[in-house]
Amino acid sequence: MISSINILAVGASGPEWRLDRAEINAGWGNSGGKGQVAVCAPDEDALTLGVQAALRALDASGLQIDIVDGLWWGTSRPPFAEGPSHAIMARAIGLSARSAGALCSGSTHSGMEALFGAADAIGSGTARVALVVVSDSLIPGLGTNYETHSGAGAAAVVLVSHGGNATLGARITRTNPYLDRYRGDGETSTRDFYDPRLFREEIFLPSMQEIGEHLSALDINNWSIPDPDGRLGSTAARQLGVKNLVSDFANTELGDTGAAAALLGGIGSLDGAGSLAIIGAGGGRTSAVEIKAKGPVLGASEVRGDISGGTSVRYTAVARARGQLVGSGETVPMGVPPQSAQFVRGGDEMLTLLGARCVDCGTINTPPSIHPHCISCGGTKFVLEQLSRRGRVHTFVINQTMPAPFVAPLPIAVVDLEDGARIMLQGVGDGSDMEIGMNVELILRRYAHERGVPVYGYKVKAL
Repeated sequence: MISSINILAVGASGPEWRLDRAEINAGWGNSGGKGQVAVCAPDEDALTLGVQAALRALDASGLQIDIVDGLWWGTSRPPFAEGPSHAIMARAIGLSARSAGALCSGSTHSGMEALFGAADAIGSGTARVALVVVSDSLIPGLGTNYETHSGAGAAAVVLVSHGGNATLGARITRTNPYLDRYRGDGETSTRDFYDPRLFREEIFLPSMQEIGEHLSALDINNWSIPDPDGRLGSTAARQLGVKNLVSDFANTELGDTGAAAALLGGIGSLDGAGSLAIIGAGGGRTSAVEIKAKGPVLGASEVRGDISGGTSVRYTAVARARGQLVGSGETVPMGVPPQSAQFVRGGDEMLTLLGARCVDCGTINTPPSIHPHCISCGGTKFVLEQLSRRGRVHTFVINQTMPAPFVAPLPIAVVDLEDGARIMLQGVGDGSDMEIGMNVELILRRYAHERGVPVYGYKVKAL
């Protein structure tokens, strides 16, 4: 058994878009509404946000990715109802095909379940390095109160058996089989509380009070408390006498991030010594864990910057991105289904960003599966290696007309990567910031939603 479970590094990410609450209210003929919520762009979802947060945490840790023993991912809604959600995320991060872990889903409590599962693996000795990812991008019902509070975001934590400046401490869990926010079979949007006052007075606040009273005996400095409606978090904090509610920043910047809320609200405060309590709730469960930091945790100082900013968008654009506003025109389906031989055989090179380096001349050929001969010397001997995720734009074009489901303007760039490879990819956004010679990074995005499932690939984004 391991004596302590330590946090080596953390990372976070937020989506590209920000939607003003006043814009949502105006869409339904209502006035008012302060602040904003974070919303996924059409090519983002809980998986792409999680991958970005994970790579930031691993980069901050300084560890080689191949020594990670497993991925524990918590999300209310994985991209596949049944399918390879966990495997796709693991491969996109670059984890070994032998990595273990679990996908926890089904409620906003799943983020805590992922953290506890990874901690138990470290504690039992079955893992030495565990990657925890919590991410969410819920779809609220149109015109509901939840629509003005539902956000999106992701956090990641690298747990280790030895090292790190923070340690997981006491855990508390309480179960009460009430129905809070939920989604039924065949439904795309998450239902709001049937009786908000009942939820507030008889479910949420009592559970926070019970959990908080236990934590108060531990001399906690900082608190991360969920905030489902923009007021409950601060109300619970007042009742508990909390003076430093560190989750306020993430809640204000992103809104309610569901399964990610507990960790995302707290990890930014791990930039110095102190104690932190994070509380997660949902699906009839409320759990908390104490984190003790003896010094700054790697990556914690970057959290606020990584979830800040974003581009302001209109309500109609968000409804289209969520599939709640659908045009009547014909769409152009992909030439091959996502489970075809082309996708199966090319899955590794697409998600892991593999290139084939020629043994004879050193040229990197991309993608490997369509280059049986080297493009420079005609050689046939190759060594597969992971491509760099950064480079410079060699040239680009912006398509102003695209058939559905693609959205114009659509930028496509040819990028010279830092390792010498040249690759052609779509760009993030409308291409208005694209310039020849600009520094870019390659990030995982959702290219399409075909035959009911997402299709992922990499896009170019300005650094």
